[in-house]
Amino acid sequence: MNINDFGFIRVAAASPKVKVADCDFNTVEIKSMIDAAEKENVQIVCFPELCITSYTCADLFFQEALQQKAVQSLLDLTGFMKSKQSIIAIVGLPLRVGSSLFNAAAVISHEGILGFVPKTYIPNNNEFYEKRWFAGSGDLNTFFVEINGESIPISSDGMIFHTPFASFGIEICEDLWMPVPPSSKLAMQGADIIFNLSASNELVGKNEYRKSLILQQSGRCNVAYVYASAGCGESSTDLVFSGATTIAENARLLAEGKRFSFDNNMIISDIDILALRNDRLKNTNFLPSQNEPIQEIECDLEAVSVEKMYRTFNPHPFIPVPEKEKEHLNEVFNIQTHGLAKRLQHTGIKTVTLGISGGLDSTLALLVTTKTFDLLGIPRENIIGITMPGFGTTGRTYNNAINLMKSLDVTVKEISIVDAVTQHLKDIGHDINLHDVTYENAQARERTQILMDYANKTGGLVVGTGNLSELALGWATYNGDHMSMYAVNASVPKTLVASLTRWIADTQMDDAPRKILHDILDTPFSPELLPADSEGKIAQKTEHFVGPYELHDFFLHRMLRYGDSPKRIYFIAQQAFANIYSSEEILKWLKVFYKRFFAQQFKRSCMPDGPKVGSINLSPRGDWRMPSDAVANVWLEELES
Repeated sequence: MNINDFGFIRVAAASPKVKVADCDFNTVEIKSMIDAAEKENVQIVCFPELCITSYTCADLFFQEALQQKAVQSLLDLTGFMKSKQSIIAIVGLPLRVGSSLFNAAAVISHEGILGFVPKTYIPNNNEFYEKRWFAGSGDLNTFFVEINGESIPISSDGMIFHTPFASFGIEICEDLWMPVPPSSKLAMQGADIIFNLSASNELVGKNEYRKSLILQQSGRCNVAYVYASAGCGESSTDLVFSGATTIAENARLLAEGKRFSFDNNMIISDIDILALRNDRLKNTNFLPSQNEPIQEIECDLEAVSVEKMYRTFNPHPFIPVPEKEKEHLNEVFNIQTHGLAKRLQHTGIKTVTLGISGGLDSTLALLVTTKTFDLLGIPRENIIGITMPGFGTTGRTYNNAINLMKSLDVTVKEISIVDAVTQHLKDIGHDINLHDVTYENAQARERTQILMDYANKTGGLVVGTGNLSELALGWATYNGDHMSMYAVNASVPKTLVASLTRWIADTQMDDAPRKILHDILDTPFSPELLPADSEGKIAQKTEHFVGPYELHDFFLHRMLRYGDSPKRIYFIAQQAFANIYSSEEILKWLKVFYKRFFAQQFKRSCMPDGPKVGSINLSPRGDWRMPSDAVANVWLEELES
């Protein structure tokens, strides 16, 4: 597969074995790592600061012999790259320009030396006394340097290298640690990736701090950040270097190498360039400065075909990872409860009604409501839970609804809709044995009418139960369960509803409600609008009609969070759900997703208020503003092709 066609580029951070001041040995190791990277279809590989000579040469940097040998080694590497049309290498060396010596990065490819980028900030402290040897980029007074009879671009203000698949910039070690790193400007000028050639010694606790800087800078700049530091082959006269390598993307750690190794160390990752660019597209302040022009270099680079990807995709993007579960789920629950609390405080209302079906969504809404009432000091008896059995209600869901309400000490009401709906269908001349959309929606609207009228009767507010996934698919009856007075689950997708309910059950409930909640979690998703089967079990299972919610939540996340095209979502879903769903199944349900998402926008255009809890929200007043009469042809045609 050609990952470049789907918006990815493969990069590597390499820390080779070195010998101090032995350019020949170091060059051989760099070549071996370029070869290894090429075999893995890496397209850009970054090496440490001053890797051609080693970083710890100290006053040997003043020796003309070492300076000349470093340039000769660079030319050797450039010749080595002539036959390698699908990889670019970034190496470090001491570079003499006029009467000054610069700690520089050289970008090399089959085209030759593409450019030099000098270090901007030169450390001058007890550990690193680089100012003894090197000038900073601000001291540079030329735009070109002569190497082997060729004029090579060099810049004091940074440089952007443009490949067909991504643009990148470079900073060196100390630059990252400054209040305004060069990478900030490079990102604003269009760099998708920042490569940092570094030589950072190790101290107790330093690795975590350094990693935090990398993650923060990648997030702040909406870039991928590729960091390669000098390894254990450096001189240990006073300091020890570990060969730290890190690749981050928009504050997310993609890969981290083994430290303290005497072997060559390389990490590889596939960078999602289109996702980074989509984030910038939405940030209207992310514009290049017209007052700070920057030198730009065009680079030739061939596409690569790979057998596997060097990154993983979370198939459940809305569900927090285990180590963050408590923090994130508690945050969601707090947002929901405080959103409802504010609405109750504003209106002065102290009574609410909820439709409790024994299903997952109404269960979470009830848990949010009880927590909110506890927060405000309002008696739980003011929560009126109404279960409204209909033609498809099963004993399992009915019993769970009743038992859950009792265990939570809310007011329990039971109002059957069978007689009312039967009369209504008779009034409109609809055959009760015709189980079509009229039959189903009549039940949903009858339940909503009961909730609204009971709320009026008690001076209360109807708390909505529908979730984000149902809104995306339009799996709700217009002006039925689609409507409420405050929708606490409106931005909580189905996969997160389940995780959040399980977490509440396991961490905040006594044994009795916990047991009920776990049985609800094990119940198939269903609106129960069609009669039960011959065994009295649920016959109408939502995922049989619309497809697996875990797929639809994944599609929704990729479409809205990253603006992904259909073919990209299809490609990424195949990686995320490998060995779970076939390509044919993914394609089938992705088509269903697009058809329903476009056709059902009219329901979202008039959805009730509700709190935003994550990065995806479909409120027409906030994150998603879409015309109700848009057509899906462009998206569906791409999938057909």
